[in-house]
Amino acid sequence: EIAQCLVGSEMCIRDRYNPHDYQKFATEYIEEHPIAAVLLECGLGKTSITLTAINNLMFDSFDVHKVLVIAPIRVAKLSWPDEVEKWEHLSDLIYSVAVGTEAERLKALKTPADIYLINRENVQWLVEKSGMPFDYDMVVVDELSSFKNHQSKRFKAFMKVRPKLNRVVGLTGTPSSNGLMDLFAEYKLLDKGERLGRFIGQYRQCYFKPDKCNGPIVYSYKLLPGAEQQIYEKISDITISMKSADHLKMPELINSNYMVHMDKKEKLKYVRMKQELVLQLPGGEVTAANAASLSGKLSQMANGAIYTDDGGTEIIHDRKLDALEDLIEAANGKPILVAYWFQHDLTRITESLRQLGVIYQKLDSDESIRKWNAGELQVGLIHPASAGHGLNLQSGGNTLIWFGLTWSLELYQQTVARLWRQGQTSGTVVVQHILTAQTVDEQMMRALSEKDLTQSALIEAVKAEVMDHGD
Repeated sequence: EIAQCLVGSEMCIRDRYNPHDYQKFATEYIEEHPIAAVLLECGLGKTSITLTAINNLMFDSFDVHKVLVIAPIRVAKLSWPDEVEKWEHLSDLIYSVAVGTEAERLKALKTPADIYLINRENVQWLVEKSGMPFDYDMVVVDELSSFKNHQSKRFKAFMKVRPKLNRVVGLTGTPSSNGLMDLFAEYKLLDKGERLGRFIGQYRQCYFKPDKCNGPIVYSYKLLPGAEQQIYEKISDITISMKSADHLKMPELINSNYMVHMDKKEKLKYVRMKQELVLQLPGGEVTAANAASLSGKLSQMANGAIYTDDGGTEIIHDRKLDALEDLIEAANGKPILVAYWFQHDLTRITESLRQLGVIYQKLDSDESIRKWNAGELQVGLIHPASAGHGLNLQSGGNTLIWFGLTWSLELYQQTVARLWRQGQTSGTVVVQHILTAQTVDEQMMRALSEKDLTQSALIEAVKAEVMDHGD
């Protein structure tokens, strides 16, 4: 059903909101819990759920008058405004988007509104430098996981104003992408340390024990027996968690791997890099100073190119580009989303697409995203870090190809969820991973499929190899 309204001389058309039962439940949960952690997987409509709660709190119960939403920049600019304007029942809500230059942000903050949207990078500026009174009575942190570092400037700035707030809502689909240690800062932001403690040392001592150490230096921690359940019990009274598969008829998700193989010469360069940490190439010397850096170098080589120490790019092979060409041809004109990781991936992919005469665009602007969703592009290129959270791309296609993988389970899942979500009209979503055989690609794929949440597994493996070759 569609409702119509007249704005100035323009006709705007809004949809009537018919929420699922789980959406009604989540909305009521936010209304009834001044502090709420709403852990909803992608596609469950957490923005519309939260906006409905804000609308009810503002105009029905009069519990809130001025709301601040902190979100990733594209989500603040696009997703929240789109949702406010989409639904009939939200027509009374006035929002102001405070992103851009300092002058633009200040102007937006001084504009009378019910909801103010700001990107998370500007939280410190808002609190410490803007000169504006922090007189919000409710804050929504969209992507609570971006406040998982208790030492970050944005976290410290927010905690300065946390005592002023009556209501705080944290939204995320991935609360602990690097393990339960992440929860400390996220829940301290919500409840000022009431449930998991005010200090990280206290939290560690209660629930963790040192795992990997070098003398007094502790590199990682592991949970004490029974600690996971204890943590969940501590936070259960302010936490609601839902999975997409439980509540939605989601399209079938099909994962497949497309293996490519380097020839002997290319493979030798890769092995030598791994063994010797230094590889002489015609374009310059590449060094990997430590295991983490080496994993990045190996990942680049698996993708087909590598940055040299002087800033150039050395081509190793075109195996993945050839595979991508085959997959695009097999798609027969159907739109494909391609995820890349390194800048030289993007450069090489775009050159290849240009030669093939494929209509493509990097999805990094409102216009490019509109074109993708309108079906005007054969290939949309995305970087997981910039297209991870909040972007709705499911209207443009149902196939995602990973040209280069990421170690971040959170970014991986969020990128897949751009297509595999509510609103996807296709019955299936296909995710294809182009992997170079006998390289770090296989380890990365294994880590993601086993939900190994950190890069530590690879780094440990690389360290062992480096030590073996050093003997």
